[in-house]
Amino acid sequence: MIQQQPHVSDEAAPAVAQALLDLTTDDSPRSLPLEERIRLTRECLSCLSTVAQEWVELSCRAKRIPEGSPVRAEEVLAGPVSVARYLQVLLLSFESIARTGAPPLPGTPVESKTGLTRVPVFPASGIYDSLVFYGLKAEAWLSRSGGKSGLFDLSVLEKHALPLTLVLGAGNVSAIPATDVLTKILQDGERVLLKMNPVNEYLQPVFEQAFQPLIAAGLLRIVCGDSSTGASLVEQPVFERIHITGSTQTHDAIVWGATAEERTTRKEENQPRLQVPITSELGNVSPWIVVPGEYSEKQLRFQAENVVASIVNNASFNCLATKLIVTAAHWEQRDRFLSLVEERLSQIPPRYAYYPGAADRWARFAGELPPDEECLPWKLMRDADPRESPHLFQEESFVCVCAETALEGDSAVEFLERAVSFVNEDVWGTLCATITVPDKFRKQQADQLEQAITRLNYGAVAINHWPALNYAFMTTPWGGAPGADLRDVASGIGNVHNTYFLAGVEKTVLFGPLTLIPHPVWFASHPHPEAVGWRLFDLYTRPSLGGLMKVGLSVVKP
Repeated sequence: MIQQQPHVSDEAAPAVAQALLDLTTDDSPRSLPLEERIRLTRECLSCLSTVAQEWVELSCRAKRIPEGSPVRAEEVLAGPVSVARYLQVLLLSFESIARTGAPPLPGTPVESKTGLTRVPVFPASGIYDSLVFYGLKAEAWLSRSGGKSGLFDLSVLEKHALPLTLVLGAGNVSAIPATDVLTKILQDGERVLLKMNPVNEYLQPVFEQAFQPLIAAGLLRIVCGDSSTGASLVEQPVFERIHITGSTQTHDAIVWGATAEERTTRKEENQPRLQVPITSELGNVSPWIVVPGEYSEKQLRFQAENVVASIVNNASFNCLATKLIVTAAHWEQRDRFLSLVEERLSQIPPRYAYYPGAADRWARFAGELPPDEECLPWKLMRDADPRESPHLFQEESFVCVCAETALEGDSAVEFLERAVSFVNEDVWGTLCATITVPDKFRKQQADQLEQAITRLNYGAVAINHWPALNYAFMTTPWGGAPGADLRDVASGIGNVHNTYFLAGVEKTVLFGPLTLIPHPVWFASHPHPEAVGWRLFDLYTRPSLGGLMKVGLSVVKP
């Protein structure tokens, strides 16, 4: 039962108190059998369809995305589509476990030359991934082996006590708090109080309708409130776990104390303020490494637009937005590539800077005042030097400024080795990184590429593509690299989206060609991405050949 009442704002207090009471009553659920998880997953999928349109409309209104704008697709894809996909692949996994005792891996694991187990996790079976995302594949690289049974950790499905977890939701991407909650409840077997971020608390009623089956089962409550509400909730002894999505500053204030002096003292003594397990996802200075070589003009243009998509998506308020391009100083095509990035950025209208503090952060990282504090311009800063501008490499700007830096290297292999060491040692974060690789290098230096991927201290690595796909595919576990702890949390502790229940995940790796056909729906130049997004939503809520055909037709004609 509740030991004390939280001290929150007067407006939020009654709802918070009631939510805590609801989740801690004597008749709260104490087990979640597999058949119940299957039922709840199916019912959430059904409820999702009733609120998807409202979800997108509210998000577009808050971010000032006008009717008819192709940018609306971002809210479709990073909202209802992502959540529907998560629920569908989780349902397929649950059903396979019920039938066969194991999740439905889409391929056979192999042992790598670097000692890791490479487990295929994408394209997933049952939802036509191999056709919708032709040319892309992804693996989870595990630190342990021991036969097929040793790949999985299904112990969470056998829990008989459902611990109470506080989830402090993200404010930038609506799918993040939703899938965090679903992961904690449906996979980890926990009861959850979701504290919405003030930036997107307008989605509370939508979430309550979408996840009504979880609320009715006594597994979920959702509350709003300002920072004082969140600060008070983390003090509640009733919570047995806490999950944080945000900045390292927020994390350290919660875990180690509100003042710099308290944080320093507590870290030195290893005395965190909270004595419960804490998981987190805390951002990144996301690097994009370009291996030098000979690229065709088509490949250069595609990769430039790929980088641009990773910068402009969601007005760059993404923890996985590219913040640093790493090139080879003597690469003959360097200037052409960067000019293509700048050219494409100049063609994309600035976006409303909806996230608090954006204008001040833009001024600090760009080194000048923004011409318009409401709609911040995209900015690429060439030839950044970590000695002169260390903040570009060591702090996440969370705004639409991207730096570029050049490294020496007598060969492509030497450059890649240096680039990996550089981003591991001199660039903050362990969440995600990209390597663009010439076809010739990928064929002739496959071993060196595998070694580079292994060495990268990131939870998600993508070859030739944006690691947002590692997040969005939902069969690819997502989180910072293993090894972080509360004192040195880096990009966070733990992962989500591990819908195959894999054990010992070191990282996920996405592979793809230098160009894709048809035009990727996440590119800013896609002619009608919202139509494709809604057809994908229909496919994930009700997988069928007819739904697949509609996705294909929407690519050609909205």
